[in-house]
Amino acid sequence: MTRKRMAPKRKYTTITIPTILFERMKASIENAGFSSVSDYVTFILRETTAKLSNAKVKKAKGSKSKEEGEIIDKLRALGYI
Repeated sequence: MTRKRMAPKRKYTTITIPTILFERMKASIENAGFSSVSDYVTFILRETTAKLSNAKVKKAKGSKSKEEGEIIDKLRALGYI
């Protein structure tokens, strides 16, 4: 018998945005591969947070190669860093 690993339960919160912005986002993701506005917003926030974090790290440690910085951004956006 094999055991299935259960992913840890994620906690969520609510963020309020203007209705018109929500509607625009909903219309723009129809063919973009996102299943919901929440998925899209989560993606955007991860990307933005990763870029801001990376900019702070670069300031503190000096700059790295452009390619290395892009890889770090992608890993942060995916939640690995």
